[in-house]
Amino acid sequence: MDLMGMMGKLKETQQKIEDTKKRLDTVLIDEQSADGLLKVTLTANRKVTAISIDDSLLEDKEQLEDYLIVTLNKAIEKATSVNEKELDAVAKMDMPMIPGMDDLFK
Repeated sequence: MDLMGMMGKLKETQQKIEDTKKRLDTVLIDEQSADGLLKVTLTANRKVTAISIDDSLLEDKEQLEDYLIVTLNKAIEKATSVNEKELDAVAKMDMPMIPGMDDLFK
C-alpha cells in the first residue's frame, strides 16, 4: 500500500473512531446493588447519567458510601469493556498492520 493510501486510511479510521466515541455517549450501562436499593446508569464513555438511591440507604452514610463504591465500580468495569471492544473493533477494521501502531488508538 502506498504512503498516501495509508494516510487516507488512517484519517478514515480516526473519523470512524470519533464517530464511535460519539455513539458510545448514547449507549447506556445500568447497574444495581445486589438488593436493588442503589441503581446507577453510565454511558459507555463512563459518564454517570443517573443515580437512584432507596430512602432506606439515606439513614446510614457508611453503608451508602459502600454501595456507591461497589455499584459504580461494577458499572465502570462494564462501560470500559463495551468502550474498549467497540473502539478496538473500529481501529482494527481496515487498518494495515504497521509495527508500533497498535497503541495509537487507545
